[in-house]
Amino acid sequence: MARKPAKKQHFNVVIVGQSGRLGYEALLFVASLRHSCPDFAGRVLVAEPQPGDLWPNDPRMKDDVRQAIEALGAEILPFHSQHFGHAYAYGNKIELLSALPKGEPFVFFDSDTLVTGDLAKVPFDFDRPGASLRREGTWPNPPLYSVGYGEIWKSMYDRFGLDFESSLDLSEPDEYWQRYLYFNAGYFYYKCPHEFGARFLEYALSIKRDVPPQLACQSLDPWLDQVVLPLVIHSFGGGRDALPTGYLDGDTTCHYRVFPMLYARESAAVIETLETVAAPNKIKKVLKGYDPIKRNVYQGRGEKVRALFDQDNLPRREQMIRNRIKSEGFWMR
Repeated sequence: MARKPAKKQHFNVVIVGQSGRLGYEALLFVASLRHSCPDFAGRVLVAEPQPGDLWPNDPRMKDDVRQAIEALGAEILPFHSQHFGHAYAYGNKIELLSALPKGEPFVFFDSDTLVTGDLAKVPFDFDRPGASLRREGTWPNPPLYSVGYGEIWKSMYDRFGLDFESSLDLSEPDEYWQRYLYFNAGYFYYKCPHEFGARFLEYALSIKRDVPPQLACQSLDPWLDQVVLPLVIHSFGGGRDALPTGYLDGDTTCHYRVFPMLYARESAAVIETLETVAAPNKIKKVLKGYDPIKRNVYQGRGEKVRALFDQDNLPRREQMIRNRIKSEGFWMR
């Protein structure tokens, strides 16, 4: 008998949109999603922080950005910052989760992401959360002759009553950063945003307010969200193997981070997606309000950046790519 096609999953997609860069990136994200998976059945939510005591300026998007996003069928989802706000804007991805529909599976993406394939075909297991493995060993930075990776990470698992040993990748050597569970927070997902968000917030505030002594020499700004995320995912039974490779940060999405980096290292297909979704006049008129998009996408600076590198033989470390772009005067964010 012929196999029945897999049942399509229904889930919500959420990103952050606010004044400045994130609003324009949010517009590009939504445009790329509608282009790459026009039949996506879930809600597309652009979470927007609202004015309040933790924001010295109005964090809401400009009207033309908001209107362009809504014209693509996305919903603006207001939320209020209770703990982070301007002082730690990465906390938006933690606090917005309580504003999402309770009990409905969600996938969060950083706004500097493009959708390049069909999200409905990604085999999410929403009972086992996961996050992006496209990262480098950016945290912690153990001091010489003091606590190492193992002691630093174990101190946090112990604080929250989590099993540290089961989080380890024993195929990697002791005191090598990849032995320890570490994600980029560019995407993450779970079956309920309220459950995930409550634990994310609990762990983040605990570490922020009472730093374990093993972390005394470690920076938590901007790393707090990425430090806590592995603990949250492990606590819900997720891990490195929660999602098959090749989908997110692969054929289906691209977390480009900044536009010069996109042109320097991403595939021709990603650049084609970017330039295709940015081309319609109604979108172009809005995106030109953000100089890095205007210069890189519409005025050809991105192609000059791309010509600096052999995309089949890129420098191993991201910082080396950034430094070359900066030395040529092409860095913009």
